[in-house]
Amino acid sequence: MEGFMLLIFCSLMVSTVTVAIATDSITLGQSIRDGETIVSAGEGFELGFFSPGKSKSRYVGIWYKKVSTRTVTWVANRDAPISDHSGVLSITQQGTLVLLNSSNYTVWSTNVSRTAKNPIAVLLETGNLVVKDGNDDNNPDRFLWQSFDHLCDTLLPGMKLGANLVSGLNRFLSSWKSLDDPAEGEFKHMIDPRGVPQLVLYKGSVIQLRAGSWNGLRWTGVPQLKPNPVYTFEFVWNANEAFYRFNIENSSVLSRMVLDPAGVVHRLIWVERTNRWESFSRFSGVTLDQCEKYAFCGAYASCGFKMNSPVCECLEGFIPKFPDEWNFSDWSDGCVRRTKLGCEKGDGFLKHKSVKLPDTRHAWVDKNISLSECEKLCLKNCSCTAYATADIRERGSGCLLWFDGLIDIRELSEIGQDLYIRLASSEIANIERKRQSRKKILVAIIVLSILLATGLLMLGCFLYRRKRKLSNQEAPQSVQIECNNQFYPFQAWRLWIEGRPVELINKSLDNSCALSELLRCIHVGLLCVQQAPEDRPSMSTVVLMLSGERSLPQPKQPGFFTESKPPLSESSSSISKEIPSSTNEITFSLLEPR
Repeated sequence: MEGFMLLIFCSLMVSTVTVAIATDSITLGQSIRDGETIVSAGEGFELGFFSPGKSKSRYVGIWYKKVSTRTVTWVANRDAPISDHSGVLSITQQGTLVLLNSSNYTVWSTNVSRTAKNPIAVLLETGNLVVKDGNDDNNPDRFLWQSFDHLCDTLLPGMKLGANLVSGLNRFLSSWKSLDDPAEGEFKHMIDPRGVPQLVLYKGSVIQLRAGSWNGLRWTGVPQLKPNPVYTFEFVWNANEAFYRFNIENSSVLSRMVLDPAGVVHRLIWVERTNRWESFSRFSGVTLDQCEKYAFCGAYASCGFKMNSPVCECLEGFIPKFPDEWNFSDWSDGCVRRTKLGCEKGDGFLKHKSVKLPDTRHAWVDKNISLSECEKLCLKNCSCTAYATADIRERGSGCLLWFDGLIDIRELSEIGQDLYIRLASSEIANIERKRQSRKKILVAIIVLSILLATGLLMLGCFLYRRKRKLSNQEAPQSVQIECNNQFYPFQAWRLWIEGRPVELINKSLDNSCALSELLRCIHVGLLCVQQAPEDRPSMSTVVLMLSGERSLPQPKQPGFFTESKPPLSESSSSISKEIPSSTNEITFSLLEPR
């Protein structure tokens, strides 16, 4: 009796304990039952039956063998679970993998385009389950079927995320419904092969986020990952396929990319010290940055956070399509041209700096022509709306052309690219006049501020010294320095010769015009307050300088510069050699521009 009870107990244990078969493959006549597994040759991955989270349903999956917490990377029957432990996985004479339930019903199977004489299913050390002829090597071109062509929520090193343009096969990530249910969820992360391929995140059939097209270094809308000795990546696009792939150079490092049920794409690395997966980057539709949402501002509009300004602004030369809705912060319908294109009458292009390039589903590329040739090509085609450099490596190459409305543009000051948008020539001329007018107003304010601040502070210093002299007392040295050297022109001069003039710019002016224009205004302002009157430009010359029609000489020291030695040592600045020491306590005539 005791022996019989022991036999029953052992039988029950077999159904609940996972047993690893001493092989990495499934051959004809062999099967894997629930409770049994196969392990890759290097023991990196394991295949068998499992139940996710709190679920009691059974699935065939692949997971990391060397990770303490079971991390599933692929699921076979994700949309067809088995309700009990009766599942059996085997391979047929035709080379088809078949998963059967207790009723011998086919729950899941593979499709193969050809048959093999000696079919075998092998779990490779990469985590790829392949079906091949037993006489073939591990050449992917000879596989009858492979799990790497049927991604779930995880991208492993060596996997291709993208499309085969010949067969139509598109490999994309799809989220689980929940942590307890691996069935296909509502989010998809994929390479959209239409037009010029780009990386996008879908929720159902709607684009949530667009990382953009590949510019030779990265996706145009996301920062580039820093080079490191462990992680490498590539984007391949030719007549046959378009795909992204990453590889790990150090085999001891475990890394993966996963799309979670909430629609967040994580890049993860296994850290032995903490015994868990750590995220080192993410791509998510769940964000406080409205500008990351696809087409948030509609067509011909740019998205960017600006102080005291709307999130969305029409591009120069464009006006809101529906002004009333636009004024109530409904920007979804975007903008339209202020002036219709002339084409035969003559159009031109307006340069927009540092932006995320627009949606490329209706774009076209020529990888072999220059930017100047790209402009001519776009100008010849009346349907062409914009152009940009296709590959930004080195000096740039290739031509990217758009033939539809420009959608999903945002300001990216650090990683953005230059975009040339087509406008009527008359509209471009009008924009240039407005820009020149803004420059003049801006420099007038800067110059006036410099002169006013200088005059008032010098007057205050004069009165202070006068009072001290009347009382036969000398001003403390700290007061003299404050009066002579610390008001605006000298601060500007110091930052200029130290190569830090950007620190002078008020943050509220950051978006009023280009940085180069603001720096030019500071340059001109310093020329206007030079110590020698003959060195100062006339106001008519100032106008030409601001318009860019005159080259600018290096400014000399401002009037009343009284330091006993140059701000920079002679060895550190050639400019400092031109700075003599001077003192002048009460002369005001040097501030008058001629």
